Amino acid sequence: MAIGWMAVLQLVPWSDVISNAPKIAEGAKKLWNSIGKKPPLPAAENGQAPLVAGSDPSGMAAVEKRIQAMELATTELHEQMLASADLIKTLAEQNTQLVKRIEVNRTRLIMLALVTFVVAVIAITSLTLLLTR
Repeated sequence: MAIGWMAVLQLVPWSDVISNAPKIAEGAKKLWNSIGKKPPLPAAENGQAPLVAGSDPSGMAAVEKRIQAMELATTELHEQMLASADLIKTLAEQNTQLVKRIEVNRTRLIMLALVTFVVAVIAITSLTLLLTR
């Protein structure tokens, strides 16, 4: 079982993986900085129900404040979504490169198998002719 994994790991183009690692790490760091260090948005204060706009000026101010907070949160979520999309794009490009390399290796393996088969047939034929003389 371990031999199969070793063969797979040897086929991975590690130079490409290593060269793309800084981009992926930078994208992950940006994503973490934009998401990980921000406190969660506060829910309704003290478990109170959301304020409903009425004729009370302080109620309108509270509603206006909550609207601004929601707009800010929406903007931050959009920025995080863009950062995530950029990171996903980088990962997808790296995955595409890996798939191309795997396809090249598969083609080479098929060619090697064909050459080995031809050499084996020639060797068996030569051995047979040599032994029959």
